[in-house]
Amino acid sequence: MADTQTLPRRGFLSPWTRLPLWKQIFIALVLGLSLGVVLNQVGRADLAADIKPLGDLFIRGIKMLIVPLVFVSLVTGVASLNNLSKMGRLSFKTLLLYLGMTAVAIAIGLVLASVFQPGVGIELGTVAAVAVPEAPTAVETLLGLVPTNAVEAFAEGNVLQIIVFAILFGLCITLVGEKARPVREFFESAAEIIYRMTSIIIAFTPYGVFALMTWVAGTYGLEMLLPLAKVIGIVYLGCIVHAVVVYGGMLRFLARLNPLRYFQGSIEPIMLAFTSTSSAGTLPVTMMAAEQNLGVKRGVSSFVLPLGATINMDGTALYQGVCALFIAQAYGVDLSAGAYATIILTATLGSIGTAGVPGAGLIMLSLVLTSVGLPLEGVAIIAGIDRVLDMARTGLNVAGDCAVSCLVAKSEGELDEAVYNTPHVMRSSFT
Repeated sequence: MADTQTLPRRGFLSPWTRLPLWKQIFIALVLGLSLGVVLNQVGRADLAADIKPLGDLFIRGIKMLIVPLVFVSLVTGVASLNNLSKMGRLSFKTLLLYLGMTAVAIAIGLVLASVFQPGVGIELGTVAAVAVPEAPTAVETLLGLVPTNAVEAFAEGNVLQIIVFAILFGLCITLVGEKARPVREFFESAAEIIYRMTSIIIAFTPYGVFALMTWVAGTYGLEMLLPLAKVIGIVYLGCIVHAVVVYGGMLRFLARLNPLRYFQGSIEPIMLAFTSTSSAGTLPVTMMAAEQNLGVKRGVSSFVLPLGATINMDGTALYQGVCALFIAQAYGVDLSAGAYATIILTATLGSIGTAGVPGAGLIMLSLVLTSVGLPLEGVAIIAGIDRVLDMARTGLNVAGDCAVSCLVAKSEGELDEAVYNTPHVMRSSFT
């Protein structure tokens, strides 16, 4: 595959547009962080807030693509499988990897929090009560998968219901056979159109990242982060360890793939997830990176990645482990080995039960705290730094999506290793 195509190289912007997209995003992230800290220090957080609409505009553009992209890519992906047994294998491997890595992630969070003990010596004082949304029951979760009105599911952006409807639609295209060929070709053409639209919006990623990072740093500043810097450091360290050891190790020893190429190929969606704190919002970029940078065939990426953007919560689970132990230590509660096992099980299963529910991270944390008898008021302690923690855990969630897509694709013979092993970056082009 050819090297990255960039925006038209004209005028004073030519040196900038010649840079690969990931370098543009990184520079924008550093500049936004620096400007935000300066604005916060001089007491002009209002200017940072004025810049934020530029980032909001970019995020709205990305979110505009989610529903049509998930639907058309899943329909074409499932319809291209041609047999039900292959889809069954894809589903089993995908769910097994996502749930297994979620359990490992929360275990890593618990280990790091046990070693570094971020809650020891914390003076709690009086904390405000936090209104925690009620988690859906198992029956509600199961019933909620099937839309009573497909149009309503699309209008509300209910990704889980859209996924179920798209899978059924794609299966029926396969079952109908030759008579459904015009419909299959229509969705294949629609997918190409959506992908071109995605490439246009992705070209503006650096500017959206700059605005969002300026707002985050300008709003929160260093003063709010320093008192709980230990918790922030442990969560970020845990995310790095999980990505390098778990994802890198599985790719190296299970799939016999170069982990460095995986990290280089997935850097764009990870950085966008870090700044936007939305796995679903990053999905268009994740799918393009998986195909263009990592060589994952569309038949796999169109199935694995939309599902992962909804139910894969490795970063969130790791965050639950650190925060649960932090709250236990802050309140002086000693947890037994059984309590540790309960936390791992609750967070792992909760990642499915709360999938697609607004405030899923908060719901999962409340489930974990309740399961081991810790006070829910502890949620308020970390509320001030939740956005900063959300950046790391969302980045890890998306990194996990890319890793699983590579693992499943390699196991199914759907990975173009020539593309995977060729250092290049995602295209960002109007042409």
